[in-house]
Amino acid sequence: MTMAGRQVTDIDLVRWSEALAGIARTGLAFTKNLYEQERFEEILKIAADIRVSAGHDEDAYDENTLISGWIDSVGNGVAGYVTPKVAVGAIVGNDTEELLLIQRGDSGVWLYPTGWADIGYSPAEVVVKEVQEEAGIVAEPLRLVAVFDGLRLGARGLPFYSLVFHCRAVGGELRGHPLETRGVGWFRQDSLPEPLAGGGHWRDLAFQAIQGKPIDVVFDSPRSSIWRS
Repeated sequence: MTMAGRQVTDIDLVRWSEALAGIARTGLAFTKNLYEQERFEEILKIAADIRVSAGHDEDAYDENTLISGWIDSVGNGVAGYVTPKVAVGAIVGNDTEELLLIQRGDSGVWLYPTGWADIGYSPAEVVVKEVQEEAGIVAEPLRLVAVFDGLRLGARGLPFYSLVFHCRAVGGELRGHPLETRGVGWFRQDSLPEPLAGGGHWRDLAFQAIQGKPIDVVFDSPRSSIWRS
């Protein structure tokens, strides 16, 4: 599809859909006006139509499922203000500069250990917990190396931000989680398994970090025009 002289991708459609749905759900959380509620619910229907037009993914979305899920998630007041979820990931290296990867149990793709942030834990504490749970390795967080927007990367499902830490392995034994992973291992840069999550956009960053090279924190640069660039 082409709009205003540029190609519109499925990633664009998903992003527009989630943005509209977020605005509508936040509006429903704060308004007490029945007329406004009807308008926000109509926006949710449009958002669902846009999302389905992007093509079905592994979650097999349809309009009614999307709308029901969005409506069920509406809270009240500030508690209903819709924001991205937060995931925390760990780029873990060992003494031979190998990278720790897990094969996800749901999709089968390979990725560094990662999981949703838990209330009561700092991001660095979530990193330690996730690495030990998913791979059996005790990790020491060293520095934050990236902050990614899942929608900018083309992720489907819930919108999220991902905080990625560089960590050093300091103990434990390699052991995958029986429910969350299909495989786990240490890999050299020239022998990474396939398929890699996100097409491996994080590959160079990961090995620069574990090789001790100076790197700046990576983040998604602001677009000159958020919705049409």
